[in-house]
Amino acid sequence: MLLIVTSAGTVFAAPINNLDKGQTAVGFVRDDFYIEHKLTNEITVGLQDDDIYGQFNLKGNFRAIIGSRDYDSDSHLYGGVAATTSLAPAVDGYASVIAGGSFAEFQVGANYSLTHNVDLNVNYCSFRPDEGSNKSKFGVGATFKF
Repeated sequence: MLLIVTSAGTVFAAPINNLDKGQTAVGFVRDDFYIEHKLTNEITVGLQDDDIYGQFNLKGNFRAIIGSRDYDSDSHLYGGVAATTSLAPAVDGYASVIAGGSFAEFQVGANYSLTHNVDLNVNYCSFRPDEGSNKSKFGVGATFKF
């Protein structure tokens, strides 16, 4: 499958996926690869680039997010929230905000279900580090669920 990538700096956020218990998602967004697995009805764990994270379903379509960026001796813990909503048949929208001791990141996007196990993702992400330049970019990617 052809993956369209737009690039304007480093932004890390994986899309917010709706998975069933026991389901795994593997995907690409911009130039990043990620993998997520829904352990229980409430808990999803994921790994992307320098991030390891967990999502915890809250009431309704809301999730809490906790993770670690650069999970080595220089790791930065972060927390955040995400919300999802149906925008149209086969289209789910989402927004997420995460922040840690050295950065904040905001993302909005939509997942379009091409088949029951393949989604196309379009998103905008803004990364704001405490030191260095802010980076924002649009991205397109694909998610494969099994």
